Amino acid sequence: MRCISNGYDDMQHFLLSAQARTISLKAVFSMGEDKAYRTFCEMRWPETEGEAVCPRCGCVETYNITSRRKFKCVACHHQFSVTSGTIFASRKMSFTDLLAAIVIFVNGAKGVSSLQLSRDLDCQYKTAFVLTHKLREAMAKEMAGRQLDGTVEIDGAYFGGYSKPENRKEDRKDRRLKMNLTGKRQCVVIMRERNGKSLPFVVKNEGDAVPYVRDHVGTLATICADEGAGWDALHAGWETKRVNHSVAFMDKGVCTNQAESYFSRLRRMEVGTHHHIAGPYLYAYAGEASWREDNRRVANGGQAAMVTAAAMASRVSRQWKGYWQKTR
Repeated sequence: MRCISNGYDDMQHFLLSAQARTISLKAVFSMGEDKAYRTFCEMRWPETEGEAVCPRCGCVETYNITSRRKFKCVACHHQFSVTSGTIFASRKMSFTDLLAAIVIFVNGAKGVSSLQLSRDLDCQYKTAFVLTHKLREAMAKEMAGRQLDGTVEIDGAYFGGYSKPENRKEDRKDRRLKMNLTGKRQCVVIMRERNGKSLPFVVKNEGDAVPYVRDHVGTLATICADEGAGWDALHAGWETKRVNHSVAFMDKGVCTNQAESYFSRLRRMEVGTHHHIAGPYLYAYAGEASWREDNRRVANGGQAAMVTAAAMASRVSRQWKGYWQKTR
């Protein structure tokens, strides 16, 4: 029974409660550039409570060059900033804007488009596009080498490769046939622990994900999958339970509902926010959806701190550099 006290519902969903809102854009912009800068220092060097550590030799004794927000190492005389050697290296945005971008990014339950972010921060679309992909790259570091155990649900869904139908009915082709496909369609496969972490992969067909299962799922795990032929090979290595979705979504406790929950979020990201996620960037968006699902019960302030810490711990991006170096 629900208990109503002081006009509020004690059984209120976490995402609707005040506990889910621990940071806001108002708080970010009111903190000022100095406090935002200090926040990045604390995320970069948490073990020294924000005191600079030389990235070249590891010396903890440094001089502050306050006129340029830089540091100089006492031992090797190397000059560096709080973002040197990180994914934010060579930044041009202020620390306040960077922190605001991270808060806007994590606040989007179904993602945030680069166009919206560019308008919110008054920056170029290309700058917002590269920045969001850098954040996705930092978030993906958390999933590197992840192992799944217990009950693991696995499923796949196809994205991209859309074939536009002809105008006249007599000219239209059966788009279900392989010969009429564009060949650009890709399959996102999600492996998700029951009430645990998840791990996405992008492959050509569902069955191509079996080698990834061998690398990332423990041999004592129980796998739940649908009746897709691509999952037949799983029986050779794990206790595998199957459910026929043409008959039931759940059969004697066997289901892939949490995997379907992930695809529900990813589909809404595609249809409602980003519109075009297929192609070379599909894995980045798949990883973002996985991170959002795994941390959906973390307050937005905690999520912002996690993304900021991941970005400051990531090395310079080799993929996302071009547009970031251009001026407005």
